[in-house]
Amino acid sequence: MLIRINPYSIDDRLIWQVVNCLKRGGVIIYPTDTVYTLGCDLTHREAYEKVCRIKDIKPNKANFSIVCFDLSHITDFTTNVPTPVYKMMKRNLPGPYTFILNGNHNLTKIYGYNKKTVGIRVPDNTIARAIVDELGAPILSASIKNEDSILEYITDAQEIYEAYENLVDIVIDGGPGGNVPSTIIDYTGPEPILVREGAGSFTL
Repeated sequence: MLIRINPYSIDDRLIWQVVNCLKRGGVIIYPTDTVYTLGCDLTHREAYEKVCRIKDIKPNKANFSIVCFDLSHITDFTTNVPTPVYKMMKRNLPGPYTFILNGNHNLTKIYGYNKKTVGIRVPDNTIARAIVDELGAPILSASIKNEDSILEYITDAQEIYEAYENLVDIVIDGGPGGNVPSTIIDYTGPEPILVREGAGSFTL
């Protein structure tokens, strides 16, 4: 199903439709402030495994991010986040960044194996945040790539729908997507490490 949502005038009924799909274990593709992304309710094991099949990744090898509405949920998945790191994240989020942090035991329940780190995202996108807010919990997310094009990521929702309509339950058309992924910074060690330079102007 292809659903068009205006990011500047969000129809709550459409958000409820998406959230109900997620609660039933559905998989969606939705816009972020960077690229279009696969998403599912992280409490649904079958949905998580479906995302892994779509990505052709073994569940015990997956390294997906957790998309939050704000930073209020990060203690559910992380441990020992230093105060300076938390303040830095608060200054830069919502934004096109993924912060890798030390994870806690709850990640094992989600991923099914002893995962020690987690990527946290708070995208600056009204549709993504409205979905997470209405769901009342973060969603598991994995970017989708376009292997058959010069462009690394598909930016047109109609093209995404044509490619994924038989693989996911809902594709949300929120306007043109980006072709530059999030910047990834690893804060699990004593010093931050820039893992991937993407969107945004973050400096260490």
